[in-house]
Amino acid sequence: MTSLHSASAPRDFASRHIGPSPEEIAAMLKTVGADSLDALMAETLPADIRTPGPLTSMGAACSEVEALERLRALAARNTVFTSLIGQGYYGTHTPLVILRNILENPAWYTAYTPYQPEISQGRLEALLNYQTMICELTGLDIANASLLDEGTAAAEAMAVAERVSKSKSKTFFVDAECHPQTIAVVKMRAEPLGWNVVVGDPETELRADAVFGAVLQYPGTHGAVRDLRAPIAALKAAGAISVVAADPLALCLLTPPGKLGADIAIGSTQRFGVPMGYGGPHAAYMAVRDAIKRNIPGRLIGVSIDARGKPAYRLTLQTREQHIRREKATSNICTAQVLLAVMASMYAVYHGPAGLRAIAADVHQRTRVLAAGLAQLGFTPRDGRFFDTVTVDVGAQRDAIVAHAVAEKINFRLVGDGALGISLDETTTPAVVEAVWRAFGGQLAYADVQPAADALPQELLRATPCLKHPIFQEHHSETELLRYLRKLADRDLALDRAMIPLGSCTMKLNATAEMIPVTWPEFGNLHPFCPPEQAEGYRALFDDLQRWLVEITGYDAVSLQPNSGAQGEYAGLLAIRGYHAARGEGHRNICLIPSSAHGTNPASAQMVGMDVVVVDCDKDGNVDVDDLRAKAEKHGANLAALMVTYPSTHGVFEERIREICDITHRYGGQVYMDGANMNAQVGLSRPGEFGADVSHLNLHKTFCIPHGGGGPGMGPIGVKAHLAPFLPGHPALDGGTAPVGPVSAAPFGSASILPISYAYILMMGGDGLKRATEVAILSANYIAERLQPHFPVLYRNHNGRVAHECIVDPRPLKDGAGVTVDDIAKRLIDYGFHAPTMSFPVPGTLMIEPTESEALVELDRFCEAMIAIRREIAEVEAGRFAVEHSPLRHAPHTVHDLADAEWNRPYSREEAVFPAGIRREDKYWCPVNRVDNVYGDRNLMCLCPSPEEYRDSAA
Repeated sequence: MTSLHSASAPRDFASRHIGPSPEEIAAMLKTVGADSLDALMAETLPADIRTPGPLTSMGAACSEVEALERLRALAARNTVFTSLIGQGYYGTHTPLVILRNILENPAWYTAYTPYQPEISQGRLEALLNYQTMICELTGLDIANASLLDEGTAAAEAMAVAERVSKSKSKTFFVDAECHPQTIAVVKMRAEPLGWNVVVGDPETELRADAVFGAVLQYPGTHGAVRDLRAPIAALKAAGAISVVAADPLALCLLTPPGKLGADIAIGSTQRFGVPMGYGGPHAAYMAVRDAIKRNIPGRLIGVSIDARGKPAYRLTLQTREQHIRREKATSNICTAQVLLAVMASMYAVYHGPAGLRAIAADVHQRTRVLAAGLAQLGFTPRDGRFFDTVTVDVGAQRDAIVAHAVAEKINFRLVGDGALGISLDETTTPAVVEAVWRAFGGQLAYADVQPAADALPQELLRATPCLKHPIFQEHHSETELLRYLRKLADRDLALDRAMIPLGSCTMKLNATAEMIPVTWPEFGNLHPFCPPEQAEGYRALFDDLQRWLVEITGYDAVSLQPNSGAQGEYAGLLAIRGYHAARGEGHRNICLIPSSAHGTNPASAQMVGMDVVVVDCDKDGNVDVDDLRAKAEKHGANLAALMVTYPSTHGVFEERIREICDITHRYGGQVYMDGANMNAQVGLSRPGEFGADVSHLNLHKTFCIPHGGGGPGMGPIGVKAHLAPFLPGHPALDGGTAPVGPVSAAPFGSASILPISYAYILMMGGDGLKRATEVAILSANYIAERLQPHFPVLYRNHNGRVAHECIVDPRPLKDGAGVTVDDIAKRLIDYGFHAPTMSFPVPGTLMIEPTESEALVELDRFCEAMIAIRREIAEVEAGRFAVEHSPLRHAPHTVHDLADAEWNRPYSREEAVFPAGIRREDKYWCPVNRVDNVYGDRNLMCLCPSPEEYRDSAA
């Protein structure tokens, strides 16, 4: 008997990734009035930028099985040692309930940044837990919802210190006991801004009256636990800002930075259940005292109320963010590490304060035993006051000890010329400690060695509970945590539920096969500073990925270090700056930026010391070439760069892009092309071939790394050959000799998520990548055609085409019916959709990007929802009800609306909660009504409310 599946060949991966079937593509082409995909591309892209040939470097497309086999072979080339290197990275046990239900759960990893709070209440609560955890551990008043890594957090803290310090100095002091990668990142951030960095011993070399701030490590990178109260007090007396870089696990036992008098605390939460991953991604933290809260960078979760007066979470103080304040933003960071912050917060929820203290105490106890055994063998640690790290002088014996350690599959940290650093963690067993002793030539038994005494100073022991909020007293059983995680996930709307049509954010399929390798121990358990020969698989993966990205972009070299799109922008501008300086033209500091640019662009430019000059756009949304030419000529002697997004943020391929690049080059500038919209170019055009000098690539957009609810991301940069010497270096790779220093703490950024993009490219092949781009453009044009009679499309090219996204314009409806873009966005929630991008780049509009991954049925479902909303607006226009009493203004509707005893609105409950086309059994129930943003900013609360506060708010 013939199998049901034998009549046709199995579908390839590209056909699974690309939503519309060939038949649906034909129907969509008919709707948009194009004879073929080729014909549509010819009408959309300028002919002079089209790439003539296919992509070939990645070879023929692999099946999912073949791709995973290839990644397995790469993983096998990594050798997982027990890494006792420390330096900010430690082994940790990820609780399996967290591994399965967060890291491997698309309900968490496919969500978008929670700008729409009503459909983000689950991850907002998890992030509020994170902020509360950080505040309680550090003893400070307010914390953000994560930063990119500890090095970045230290650099951001330096920038905060410079803004708020009373000192007029331009010098920042860095403790020599800070981790080396942190020192390097801080130095790189300071140099373009004209700030001096002094590295030294805070007890003997800190001149508090000569600096605007200082960062001190606690415990120190070599292990010493020092009392920092004296230097902190000196800084405070001088009007300078004190920053303490603190290990959160150590803070379970040690006096928190806030109690020491610190203004700011920063650090990494990696060891709270997040694998090392050869460097990332990990959630860094920043906490500050209350007076500094409006200067804290990154995202901040707050508690507001909804339309019923019930507590509701939201991103608060959003006016600080870069997309609003642009070159005056407090930071260019548009991505946090949300998924990893959620994991770290749930690690604390699961273990609770007693569990965390027990883990910290066990680590410390084992380190005391280790130190005692080393002393018996003649290797007394340098400092007798430590938490989990000891440094021992071994002199000429170092090579022999290291060789013995390698035989035991153990990595030590090499310190100076004749010392070794040894850091223990929660994964360290007595057997590992005995293996360390064997490497030092001893045959000691763990049970026979008495621990060293008084390793933590009595005056620095923590006197307050580390996590006293009730949330950390619950959910300690797997059953309870499992249900808590499910409850939170059910409150959110992520890509696993519905299309997320966000313009410029490319919320496409994150295929399961791409995600599988992320949790393999061969990728997850490598220390970023392990010997290179232990990471051969990673290096081979990097080489392939760089080679493929070079071909895709037309650039000559790629750096994988930037661990977000914003960091990629920053690194790209640093490369331009380094290039000018090397040619004796360091005075070039003018950056031309079109008025339509992403907000990160001007924020990044100011971070590298450039002055922003805005270039106008014409009525069609294109760069005003005459204005560009005039400003390039005016500033020609000092022109450093042009930052341009292509296709533009208005959703069109500008016809004169080559001319725009030529004008910039004519006056000595370099062209930075923002890669946020690369999903419209892959396989069709290459920015490195039509005039751009450098671009960042959002791997979390175009190349399928999921957004994770607002992070992680990756933003590698591609450059032409003349900029290649100025790609970011790293002291672990070049000893600090590179012309441009690191922008991330780890040499290869968030390396452990690169297998996602690797698998995507491998399974798509060159033809599949091109087809994905073509269908993304087709889908955007299809939506534009369907919505045009109801919501006019604001920008098209001369052929009437849009790129991979389109902007629809509901602004006339505000004048005629009082309906705002917010009303439309919130009503879409009732239909089960995340809103498109609101009011960017044009205030009052909606920018829609369908991506290539959505099938025609979902595209139509979205279009029908938008059309139905337009009919509801027409009812307002016709006078059926005033806008204040319409379903638009009361949206989103919740189960509370359905359950109200009284209903006195001029539309029915059914219209409210089951609008046209909604299947009742599939209804997404938004957990809160419309959130009051103004209340949240006026009544700032950024910690978990107590149960009493919940009751008071609900009363």
